[in-house]
Amino acid sequence: MTSAVLVLAMALTTMALRFLPFILFGKKTPAYISYLGKVLPSAIIALLVVYCLKDVAITEKPHGIPELIACISVVVTQVLKRNAVASIILGTIIYMALIRIV
Repeated sequence: MTSAVLVLAMALTTMALRFLPFILFGKKTPAYISYLGKVLPSAIIALLVVYCLKDVAITEKPHGIPELIACISVVVTQVLKRNAVASIILGTIIYMALIRIV
């Protein structure tokens, strides 16, 4: 019973968050919201990259080599395939393999 209530609460919250912009703005989206929709995804990705690499010690072994190779593989895969899921999976696999090898 508790699980059903939790699932219902999460579903209602998700629906409310999805419908809220349409309720607030109607069919006309303000220019600043459209601008944020264009620039925020790139800014968020950049922030995630900085967060992921903040603890890399380039002065100690393995000098950030696994992270660098994994990042390059993600960028190359994304440029060639334009598939975020494939890029993330390949980068993760390469990184996990490298931290065990290097």
